[in-house]
Amino acid sequence: MAAKIIDGKQVAEELRAELKAEVTKLKQEAVIPGLGVILVGEDPASQSYVTAKERACEEIGIYSDDNRLPEDTTQERLIGLIDKMNTDPKINGILVQLPLPKHLNESEVLLAISPDKDVDGFHPMNIGKMVAGQKAFLPCTPHGVIQLLLRSGVTIKGSDVVIVGRSNIVGKPLANMLIQKSPTGNATVTICHTRTKDLAYHTRRADIVIAAAGRANTITADMVKEGVVVIDVGVNRIADDTKKRGYRLVGDVDFEAVREKASLITPVPGGVGPMTITMLLYNTVESARIAAAKT
Repeated sequence: MAAKIIDGKQVAEELRAELKAEVTKLKQEAVIPGLGVILVGEDPASQSYVTAKERACEEIGIYSDDNRLPEDTTQERLIGLIDKMNTDPKINGILVQLPLPKHLNESEVLLAISPDKDVDGFHPMNIGKMVAGQKAFLPCTPHGVIQLLLRSGVTIKGSDVVIVGRSNIVGKPLANMLIQKSPTGNATVTICHTRTKDLAYHTRRADIVIAAAGRANTITADMVKEGVVVIDVGVNRIADDTKKRGYRLVGDVDFEAVREKASLITPVPGGVGPMTITMLLYNTVESARIAAAKT
């Protein structure tokens, strides 16, 4: 029997409804969560992504401070804007859309963001707290993956999880989150990557496979066991002349074949993607709540 589809859009809508109610409650206490957004350049994908985030803010009642800077923006100007947001009480979260133009130092830019407003969860201080099991802003995509699992009734505790991918954005933080001694962790985690000798050996024994390699058809049906839960984080463009835009989006998993063996599986698009923006909103609301409690 084919796997049940984990509908990321539906889960994201449920979470956003909860956040909207929380924002309404905060506004009754004269607290309006604010997100400062910085986009440098005119990359179409980044523009589309930032626009979607701004719409999501409006949807649940978060104030969005939109800053779109030209491609030739200097490091000094960019960091100056971040410094201004760091001290602005109306801004609870700061989002610098990545990737940045090549002439800008990405590490220096991310380090300039106050850890208290680092709602992407990329600042070294928040990463360190996450690894140590302390309260911190969690990276949005990994946190979204965990919420998908929990809200789909998947038992994480005691599960064998194989993550295919070791990026700083998904693979590494997700592994750290899943091994924590907490209600959202206690899994046994294996990280695989491009240098793994026998990838199928590892994925076949997994209760949960999370594909985040950035390569289409990395996970095929012969590489998973019956009843596995599959989370596909990958987004890849495949040439398709039948589509108006000339391509279609697929994940890292051979979806049609693997779904015949899996118990649960996320589609691409419509799986993990909607959760990333939602967890950014979650962190922003949480930041506003923390700031209000200090005043």
